[in-house]
Amino acid sequence: MEKYQGQPICDGIAIGKAFLYFRETGVPKRTQVTDLPAELERLNKAKAMAERQLMSLREKALLELGKEQAQVFESHAMILNDAEYFRSIADLVRTESVNAEFAVMQASNEYAAFFDSMGDPFLAERGADVADVSDRLIACLRSENASCAIPSILSHKDPSSGKCILCADDLSPSEALSIEPGQVAAILLAHGSSTSHAAILAKSKGIPAILGLGPEFLTLLRKHAENEEGNAPLLIVDGKAAEVFLDPSEEMLSAYQEKQKAQEEKLRSLQALKSKESITADGTKVLIFANAGTIEEVKAAASAGADGIGLFRSEFLFFQRKALPTEEEQFQAYRAALECMNGRQVIIRTLDVGADKKLPYLELEKENNPALGLRAIRLCLTRPALFRAQLRALYRASHYGNLSILFPMITSAREVRQILSLCSEVRAELQAECVPHNAQVPLGIMIETPAAALLSDELAPLVDFFSVGTNDLTQYTLAMDRQSANLEPFRDPSQEAILRLIRIAADNARKQGIPVGVCGELAADPSFTKTFLQMGIRELSVASPRILQLREAVQGVDLRG
Repeated sequence: MEKYQGQPICDGIAIGKAFLYFRETGVPKRTQVTDLPAELERLNKAKAMAERQLMSLREKALLELGKEQAQVFESHAMILNDAEYFRSIADLVRTESVNAEFAVMQASNEYAAFFDSMGDPFLAERGADVADVSDRLIACLRSENASCAIPSILSHKDPSSGKCILCADDLSPSEALSIEPGQVAAILLAHGSSTSHAAILAKSKGIPAILGLGPEFLTLLRKHAENEEGNAPLLIVDGKAAEVFLDPSEEMLSAYQEKQKAQEEKLRSLQALKSKESITADGTKVLIFANAGTIEEVKAAASAGADGIGLFRSEFLFFQRKALPTEEEQFQAYRAALECMNGRQVIIRTLDVGADKKLPYLELEKENNPALGLRAIRLCLTRPALFRAQLRALYRASHYGNLSILFPMITSAREVRQILSLCSEVRAELQAECVPHNAQVPLGIMIETPAAALLSDELAPLVDFFSVGTNDLTQYTLAMDRQSANLEPFRDPSQEAILRLIRIAADNARKQGIPVGVCGELAADPSFTKTFLQMGIRELSVASPRILQLREAVQGVDLRG
């Protein structure tokens, strides 16, 4: 028996056969081409197929992972359609009379070398994006008659063998998204980070996952399979302890089978909490909301027993098209979300895009530091027509449910006053037009910048509620890109600096008598539940699969001692 220790991502016990996944690394061979028009036509067809795949992946990511992960595929599509990138490939085919696969590889290598020479980790990641797009294009060239559906990394697995434990070095965004929970019992990666697509997928689907097991783990699995004539080794995965056991003893296997049964029983018992309130041992009521980004996720939240929607990301309406959604289209979507929750509160966040979350039809200028650029409320305030249309749609929808409106990336009282003025104008317009709406819709702001937390005493009197976004608050407080795997050893969302900022905001909200909720990753961590409740926070918003676990954690808290 061998034991390996990694980084915990998602709890749970899993027992099953290992399925080793290694990317195809066959280097395209150079061949001479005589019919250049036909070869260029092959290249164009492959490009169209790759674009269809990326758009399918984007739609799937929007439904399952949210806008930030979907944006990766939007970026890859932009690379694929970049005139300079594609022209460099086509020029190689024309000038050197080479096959398209070889030309794609050559162009990709030149881009990677250029980005690496800059000595900038951010640019190096862009080189990796180009490589990923190029690999997809080569794959499409090699399988010209393939479907445009999302290719699964488990397509060669025998479906009759049941769930497997997926073991890989790392997973690209598209590879992670091709995984369905019914296919895998656990995900084990040699590398990766807690902010990777594989990690986010595992958390959202409740799949036990461990990262950072090291390359030697995969080497051992491969040797084992070779020695056993291809028979996959048996693995035990303990997601909470981040431990993996290879070829466990009968005694250990029996012990973990009992733990697995207890886990399954625990999951069944949690279902009894669906219809229960979240009340601490001392009688304090807490609201557990769900985060959502689509109507489908709102429906899942309602089924999971959510007290409401604590964060509805409105961006999905804007990413699924080639032009801005109309006021009417937005109104219908917001109304559907409100009616789905049947009177329970739905907090809809206004558009949070810009810079790194690009909408091509907005024609935003390129920025050197997009995380600090024209995004979210800054973008909306500089595009008043766009902002006004969304506010009108929201206020119109408010007639059909319990709506609250949330504004992101606030840094000053001046911004809030501008927002309130525009909301007042919109209400006056609707009143003059005799359009039904709730003029008393609660208006709140996100506390996701240090500025908002430190100025929360000035901001609290202006709004009806606060919502703390711990993901961006961590990024901006620690000055760390939340998407960078290189920063994983330094990233600590529970650092005291972040907790102090949350406490400042919570204290000022309590003094003003307005509610404050938490809707970031920390909200779903039961080890912080008591800390947040002690701060006076009474609303926590998490992914739907985490609702019942958090409800149980709340019931175990006693605020009297």
